[in-house]
Amino acid sequence: MKLLHFADLHLGIENYGAINPRTGLSTRVDDFLAALDRIIDVAIAEEVDAVLFAGDAFKNRDPSPTLQRAFASRIRRLAAAQVPTVLLIGNHDLPSISARATAIEIYEALEIPGIHVARSTRAFEVQTKSGTLQIVALPWVSRSHLLTREELRELETSELQRRVAELISSSLKELAEELNAANPAVLLAHISVEGARLGSEQSIMLGHELVLSREELSADRFDYVALGHIHQHQAISEHPPIVYAGSPERIDFSEEREDKGYVIVEIDQTVSPRKPDWSFHALPARPFRTLKLTARSEDPMAEIERLIERRAADIEGAVVRLSVAVPAEREELVRVDEVRRLLHAAGASWVARVVRDVEVQHRPRVDIRDEEALNPETMLARWLGTRQLPDEQRNKVRDLGVGLIRTLRERADT
Repeated sequence: MKLLHFADLHLGIENYGAINPRTGLSTRVDDFLAALDRIIDVAIAEEVDAVLFAGDAFKNRDPSPTLQRAFASRIRRLAAAQVPTVLLIGNHDLPSISARATAIEIYEALEIPGIHVARSTRAFEVQTKSGTLQIVALPWVSRSHLLTREELRELETSELQRRVAELISSSLKELAEELNAANPAVLLAHISVEGARLGSEQSIMLGHELVLSREELSADRFDYVALGHIHQHQAISEHPPIVYAGSPERIDFSEEREDKGYVIVEIDQTVSPRKPDWSFHALPARPFRTLKLTARSEDPMAEIERLIERRAADIEGAVVRLSVAVPAEREELVRVDEVRRLLHAAGASWVARVVRDVEVQHRPRVDIRDEEALNPETMLARWLGTRQLPDEQRNKVRDLGVGLIRTLRERADT
């Protein structure tokens, strides 16, 4: 049985993009749709048994009709190709009021064959061409939804998280115990799991997000655990595989060095116990480039132009930011608008920022005794000792300085 697992599409993100006059959409929305198109192309071409989407279809809970239409046309392709698809609800999909529907639930209401929507924690079966696939769905756990329960409403944050973890763990354990061992089983979850490395979703660090352990997930009862929510692709465990697919496109510069893509999972049903094999497949995501340059010459713009020429291959098609370290006395020689023009001319899709990082000269502290302060030659020697000068230049400055001191002294004596 072959499965395709992806997550965190966040359709509607427009950071670092302009309006495409042909589509009327942000060029960044075009990027995310192109990534989704490639994923669907693979699913159809490789005849996967099912597509598992682990949550966060849209950037926010109220996507525009245009974005909903774009997403729906892609889902229709999967339905037309008879590829069973499971759509999990993530935190960005949930409305603030739990009684309201999400933008994803329209597919459930329309009863489109082969399209399954999971908003609640539950177990269900998906019929594929290779047999029955069992899914246990764990969508995003909404804090506001939890606080509708009277027994949880008065709890402090840490106690609330502990109690919620217990409730989820108990529910998953019950559902896992009801699974049919004869058929493959997948846990599809939009959640934070212990041991995950953070991507752009940094809220775990704030201490207010629920984080579950492998044991609380009942992970050992499943052939594969398909995760969404954290944008950085990673495997938390190999036995069984507990895998974040990551997002299919870069969101911002915090994801500059992350590969983006999807996961293909193959479960061999002819052996017992089943041994799933999985592999990550990178997509040609929009590159983000951070360029840094120290320009100390008398013509910093020439240095910047040489850097841009040297890095032209990296700049082509990328979202770029450039930081130029420059001495304070040459700050005005770095012309920001001209730098932006050079970057666009080199093929940058978007120039996020050009920063002049002015080097402030820190004067070294020199302890001076009273008798030294009265001797100009000694002070000159002490000052030269704080400067990084070639010997020839140092000697020239010393000789000129001593000559000047003596001339002024002679004039004062006459």
